Amino acid sequence: MILALRALGVGDLATAAPALRALRAAHPDRELVLAAPGWLAPLVDLVGGVDRLVPTDGLGRPDPALRTPHLAVNLHGRGPESHRMLAGTRPGRLLAYANREAGHHDGPGWRADEHEVDRWCRLLDWYGIPADRADLDLRRPAPGGVPSGVTVLHPGSKVPAKRWPPGRFAALARELAARGHRVVLTGSPDERATAQWIADGAGLPADAVLAGRTDLGALAALVAYARLVVSGDTGVAHLATGYRTASVVLFGPVSPARWGPPPGRPRHRALWAGAGEWPRWNGVGSHPTLAAIGVDEVVAAVAEVERAVRVSGAVAA
Repeated sequence: MILALRALGVGDLATAAPALRALRAAHPDRELVLAAPGWLAPLVDLVGGVDRLVPTDGLGRPDPALRTPHLAVNLHGRGPESHRMLAGTRPGRLLAYANREAGHHDGPGWRADEHEVDRWCRLLDWYGIPADRADLDLRRPAPGGVPSGVTVLHPGSKVPAKRWPPGRFAALARELAARGHRVVLTGSPDERATAQWIADGAGLPADAVLAGRTDLGALAALVAYARLVVSGDTGVAHLATGYRTASVVLFGPVSPARWGPPPGRPRHRALWAGAGEWPRWNGVGSHPTLAAIGVDEVVAAVAEVERAVRVSGAVAA
């Protein structure tokens, strides 16, 4: 058994896809087990290559089903807690970043400013397992009952600082609808009220609010067959990358150099105003680096990525 730990969220799993596939390719005859939250199961299926998901929330005592793997691979963090959890499974070998506190002296050194995809590819490469950082595509699910060809606006985030102001999302939704986009709003059940406020402000119909109405599988299908995605730095942005759906991602306070879409794909645009000096943030509302992004800038970026899609379609034809 090859055990990989990634007990985090949607974007975390999507950015680990190249590393998971590299492990699959390096050990085709061994069972690949992923320790991750159970609610990610639909996305695990879309990543592919994983034989079994063992539901794992947090870094407590490991599930007995994870005992004595041939290899344990820490795709979760730098340690020491994640290292110790995997060491508790009594693996034949632990592949992880060096961490003296956890007693793990093997492995490369951690780089705080590294892109999340590159971080895990570099870890495996250090151990002689080649990984392709561009291998980010996800399996396309059946469309099911979700609408296709829509423009998905995802205003929420677990991190308040990463939320672009709702009033600007309303203005953006109004402008895109006027330009012929069928706009829908996604989010968690807790974000439904905000999505409804945005829809009301933009004059969107009641069925435009999908926040709280889609599980992860339906959300993935929605993004896979969407015309466009506009979101903050959150999991939906990584779904758009995985399906090569045109996207505009609004970054702040974390730079797209850490979590942005891959370079060389003009259909994905990251907006970032973080360079330079900024006033101290008081912890309320959007971070200043995100609040500095205006509606007109986002509308212009939408036009750019849609132009890129048209050009690539014409070239393919």
